[in-house]
Amino acid sequence: MKLEVKELRKSFGDTEILHGVSFAVESGRALGLLGRNGAGKTTTMRIIMDVFRPNSGEILIDGNNFVPSRFKIGYLPEERGLYPKRTVIDQMMYLARLRGLSTAQARAGAKKWLKRLEVEEYENRKLETLSKGNQQKVQMAATLVCDPDIVILDEPFSGLDPVNSQILKDVVSELIADGRLVIFSSHQMSYVEEFCDNIAIINHGEVVLSGYLKDIKKDYGKDRLILSAENYTLTKLREKLADSMADLVELDRQKKEFLVLRLKGKATKSQLLDRLMASDIDIEHFGIYEPSLNDIFVAKVGEEE
Repeated sequence: MKLEVKELRKSFGDTEILHGVSFAVESGRALGLLGRNGAGKTTTMRIIMDVFRPNSGEILIDGNNFVPSRFKIGYLPEERGLYPKRTVIDQMMYLARLRGLSTAQARAGAKKWLKRLEVEEYENRKLETLSKGNQQKVQMAATLVCDPDIVILDEPFSGLDPVNSQILKDVVSELIADGRLVIFSSHQMSYVEEFCDNIAIINHGEVVLSGYLKDIKKDYGKDRLILSAENYTLTKLREKLADSMADLVELDRQKKEFLVLRLKGKATKSQLLDRLMASDIDIEHFGIYEPSLNDIFVAKVGEEE
């Protein structure tokens, strides 16, 4: 399946929240939907699920108009939405029945996902008696109880320790490998990098960057190099480069263990390396810089601040 979001606009009163949001996601290739708080991610997700109607724009599935009621959609909200004083199994079955499953199907789905997420022992406990991490796993089980075609996950790893995070990571990987259509939103960029082939970054209701993550990283890292030295601290190395190699490079940023440099104009990596070799700099690390998704995110939506 391929889901295409095209030129979505949404206003609340006189305030337009989304200004022509567009992106696409395919089965088996998760999309990371990223943005700062208030950027428009949740509004976009709710339009996909038909909670809100857009003022204009369209959503297509395999080239046809997308009708959410014809598909099973699993949504994990950032804020927990289950009933704290109800037992786990009762509310999972209730939610499954709301999605059209029979009583037998609901019970089977609930038991399947509670077992997969290793919380089956709590099925007859009230949700409020569980730890924060186990509540999150129950919420994930409730998201998947109907075996959805489309899975939308908003901060799924919130409140999880490393062991429980790994369980959830395995489940997300299985959903992607199984050909589910997965939209993944998180401020924990390492998880997005692990699961998502494609990203769309929303800022102030507009998509400011989208596409294949590997290509975006390659393009962003173009003309950037890393450098550290055995005989210079990073601060002293910055000063040395500013004094003697300002015609070739400028400082892009300083990391904990190296400098990130940007080549100037038509300067090449070989020219810089020749100049470094002819200097008294004892090179420790030198090479092409591969940015993290966090670097790219901050560059796109943080620079205005």
